[in-house]
Amino acid sequence: MAFMEKPPAGKVLLDDTVPLTAQIEASQSLHSHTIVRRYSDFDLLNNSLQISALSLPLPPKKLIGNMEREFIAERQKGLQAYLDVITSHHILSNCELVKKFLDPNSYSVNYTEIALQHVSMFFRSEPKWEVVEPLKDIGWRIRKKYFLMKIKNQPKERLMLSWADLGPDKYLSDKDLHFFFWPFSEKGTLKDLIYKAKPKDPFLKKYCNPKKIQGLELQQIKTYGRQILEVLKFLHEKGFPYGHLHSANVMLDGDTCKLLDLENSLLGLPSFYRSYFSQFRKINTLESIDVHCFGHLLYEMTYGRPPDTIPVDSFPPAPSVFVVSVLESILTCEAMKNGMPTVARLLQMPLFSDVLLTNSEKPQFKVPTKLKEALKTSKECIEKRLTEEQKLIHQHRRLTRAQSHHGSEEEKKKRKILARKKSKRSAYESGEEHSAKYSNSNNSAGSGASSPLTSPSSPTPPSTAGKLKSHYSVFFFFFFFFKPP
Repeated sequence: MAFMEKPPAGKVLLDDTVPLTAQIEASQSLHSHTIVRRYSDFDLLNNSLQISALSLPLPPKKLIGNMEREFIAERQKGLQAYLDVITSHHILSNCELVKKFLDPNSYSVNYTEIALQHVSMFFRSEPKWEVVEPLKDIGWRIRKKYFLMKIKNQPKERLMLSWADLGPDKYLSDKDLHFFFWPFSEKGTLKDLIYKAKPKDPFLKKYCNPKKIQGLELQQIKTYGRQILEVLKFLHEKGFPYGHLHSANVMLDGDTCKLLDLENSLLGLPSFYRSYFSQFRKINTLESIDVHCFGHLLYEMTYGRPPDTIPVDSFPPAPSVFVVSVLESILTCEAMKNGMPTVARLLQMPLFSDVLLTNSEKPQFKVPTKLKEALKTSKECIEKRLTEEQKLIHQHRRLTRAQSHHGSEEEKKKRKILARKKSKRSAYESGEEHSAKYSNSNNSAGSGASSPLTSPSSPTPPSTAGKLKSHYSVFFFFFFFFKPP
């Protein structure tokens, strides 16, 4: 890996990994067209997403009768279902096409063009380097672009260069940041091996809907898993924050795994799996993030695809029970709530403990003392932002749950029954009070004259009290169910 100093750049506060949701609230007619987003906008988005080879449920076009009320309501339901599908798909929801469609104000620029301008301007003063071609859309990040580079006196060697805006977790000073280069591998990454994809193809085309879903051989799972865990253990011991493990960040050099994008945490870029682990407050350190991400990677190596949901309730048959044992210790709801194993503990588990590493080359990773302190501070700040975000998510989830419970049909019935009982009790008490006043009034009126029917000490005649109670009960019943026109 080679590096060069990077010029200062602005920090982007927007976290592109935050999931966007969309709810169609209404439709509106204007110049004979029904708009919130025009149907043609949805159609254009859908055509752009066809590269993913996914079957997306966009409602069909209708040329005649498309302004009828029933049709508009039905189409609105169909478009809402379409939005729900693309916003719940992890890769689609993070792609530039969907982000621009849902939030055009935040994603209005051409990021590839801007990156190319910056790279071209920088290398004008570096005559030995030459940009071969931009590798368009090979990654998932909106603001990170890749370029194929070469050194002019070594024309056959190809290097890959990445350019990215500084992200919301950037806490290091600009002088600590650099350009990073690494050799371009024609074989691609571990993800390319799993999905049998061509490395230079766009991310959506390679990974959204593979033609054949098949996991790796058990020995590959064991060997690659052990190598990756050893690298994570080494980075953790050096105090270097990673937090960006996924199969597309693992390059294969023969049978050896090498982690890519070590610079991501330095640049402040959020993790690929952030929308998953931010839901669980126990995953609050970069070390635990690496373990969680390793669980995703192991699942993908085993089954040839990512898990359908996180957490995972049950696991399909695997090449070994030891694989499932590791997955259960990381990706189940119980593991995420109660705590996952450390990297050191994972290395001791039967799936990896008997793997012999043949590569005797010791990794070299020297970090200057001043940078160590800066990395420690940066790590603390990254974890603090995550903890604050998790707290907000937890509060929002509790509020949503309470609102949902309060608005449920069962709760509405309970409140109606309580209201009826309370109103009946109030009416009854009011009737009793009125009956007592009526009785006292009769007693007072009869005190000046003799009556054979009543005396000061005699109670109100039962027939009279019964009539009064009956009158007030009927009145309340009528009032409670009365609805004005």
